[in-house]
Amino acid sequence: MPQANASYHHGDLRAACLRAARELLEEDGSAGLSLRAVARRAGVSATAPYRHYADREALVSAVAAEGYVELGAQLAAVHSAPATPEELAEVAVAYVRFALDRPALFRVMFAEPCDPGNEERAAATAAMREYVRGIVHRVFPAAEVEALATGVWAVVHGLAFLHLDGKLDAATPELVAGQVRGAVRALLAVSP
Repeated sequence: MPQANASYHHGDLRAACLRAARELLEEDGSAGLSLRAVARRAGVSATAPYRHYADREALVSAVAAEGYVELGAQLAAVHSAPATPEELAEVAVAYVRFALDRPALFRVMFAEPCDPGNEERAAATAAMREYVRGIVHRVFPAAEVEALATGVWAVVHGLAFLHLDGKLDAATPELVAGQVRGAVRALLAVSP
């Protein structure tokens, strides 16, 4: 493991801190995430991360923003502009799969306190909200988009946490996909 350097010099300190934070998350969850631990992992002085992050919440917000971008990319890879209930169900499966594949990152994105003024995180969450809103608008053009988009996201997000927390069986990807598709289809069957 790299040792902290007494003098500050790093090619891309911000990226190194984010990388170190992600590694720590994967190893220990958010409990082991601190600016001091990130500095040790990145091989910089204990004060170096403060050049980019005022506190732990600012670091968590930056990690979460990266997570939102990755989640958005994974959902878009399934279908960039879903327009049918079946395409929506497949995007929902990808959302839950992301949570199961990156549980620590997913929890940081949605369960950790964050810096409410962090523009990067706010923009990333707004982009996710707009993506969901766009799907609902395409699938149900006559629906009350805001309410239904909130409902769809809430159901899919709830399914992600139910699987993560062991309340729903996540033994195989196929089982998870079937549960998510079934829940989304049931929701959509009662929607306008």
